[in-house]
Amino acid sequence: MALFRTSRFWLVVMFALLIVWVILSHVHAYNGFDISNALIPADEIHAGGPDKDGIPAITHPHFEKADQVQWLKPDALVLALSWHGAVRAYPLSILNWHEVVNDHVSGQPILITYCPLCGSGMAFSPNVAGRNLTFGVSGLLYNSNLLLYDQETKSLWSQVRSQAVSGPLKGERLSLIPVSLERWSDWRKRYPQGEVLSRDTGFERDYHRNPYYQYARDKGVMFPVAFRSRRYHPKERVLGVKINGQFKAYPFAELAKENVQWVWDEFAGETVEIRFDAAKRTGRIFTSEGAELSAVNLFWFAWYTFHPDTAVYSGQ
Repeated sequence: MALFRTSRFWLVVMFALLIVWVILSHVHAYNGFDISNALIPADEIHAGGPDKDGIPAITHPHFEKADQVQWLKPDALVLALSWHGAVRAYPLSILNWHEVVNDHVSGQPILITYCPLCGSGMAFSPNVAGRNLTFGVSGLLYNSNLLLYDQETKSLWSQVRSQAVSGPLKGERLSLIPVSLERWSDWRKRYPQGEVLSRDTGFERDYHRNPYYQYARDKGVMFPVAFRSRRYHPKERVLGVKINGQFKAYPFAELAKENVQWVWDEFAGETVEIRFDAAKRTGRIFTSEGAELSAVNLFWFAWYTFHPDTAVYSGQ
């Protein structure tokens, strides 16, 4: 009986160790993040290659005046922000290598994000439930889109969903702040005294090289996505917007048919004005009262996989 009890004891120990090993292996597979009971299926979360913080976020950004910047080419793209009296540009040539900038504007924290795989530049208020959060790059993807994490709780956040999908803050949402994707030469002409994110990031990166140049032109998508559509080239840029809980995409391929630079549209019970440059694939969306909406300029495949029931604008 003693031998039996001893054998049973070791079986229990081995079983417990096996459970611990499975849990640790599971956590390691997701760069150390706990995704148990996540809002999204675990098998749809994929490692992007770099480990947690392998793509380093910028937490102490430096800026220089636009009229002093000589290293950006005229057709370079920047994520443009006009908020609380400040005018800033965040070059994609920097964001491609960092993806996250924890910034402050007029004393208010602001989160700048860019996912090169989805072409999606989005800005948020990082204040959640009265607490200012600091964000980093998890190294994980959902629908080929950046999963952020906050350093305070280690919750994972989907950029395009603007929502925490796992961790203590699961279900919480980030408030969007309008930004636009623009050509550097156009932005600099309008704001010669505007502030531009400096290459003085504290990291050694080749900011003259775009590692996603060919990817942005190919039809291929590097990581699995839930929904696909052949309606447009996967990398066709669209302006995506949410109004009264409904989603609509404004593809530049459709806007180009209008032969103008602004159109009015009726959607979800609202009248909106789309101001755009179809050739440059830039644009913004405003209410009939002139308030700017938080439209996202991103690849068609990315908008569609998150919003497969989206309405789509059709040009004349």
